[in-house]
Amino acid sequence: MPSLVVPVLALAAWTQLVLLWMYALRLPAIRRVGLKLDSTAPRGAQMATLPPHVRWKSDNYTHLTEHPTVFYAVALALALAGDTSPTHLALAWAYVGLRVVHSLVQGLVNHIPTRFVLFALSALVLIALTTSGGLAVVSR
Repeated sequence: MPSLVVPVLALAAWTQLVLLWMYALRLPAIRRVGLKLDSTAPRGAQMATLPPHVRWKSDNYTHLTEHPTVFYAVALALALAGDTSPTHLALAWAYVGLRVVHSLVQGLVNHIPTRFVLFALSALVLIALTTSGGLAVVSR
């Protein structure tokens, strides 16, 4: 039976790809606008001068380091508990898939209503994984 560690690694790898995507656009944009990095500027003020399509990748990278931390904890806890449930594996992959699609929407078009639906769906999937996984572990 495949391990819940595999979707964890897949989402971690996706997060690193988004990081590279962000810097591949951000660094040239900083050079293009001639931005002089200033440590005394208020947080985010300088990056706000960059084009929106550049900032979207940074915003998405931040999102990939927030809510998915709960996914990592739950999936790794279930893996450590020896969980081999096909339902939990399917929920984990559904979460990863929704987060990847959310990243693509945010990074390419940033259509907020679509992003909201994808985020809400991924949150529901994570709630289901957490609840079902928790009940399975506690009932052992």
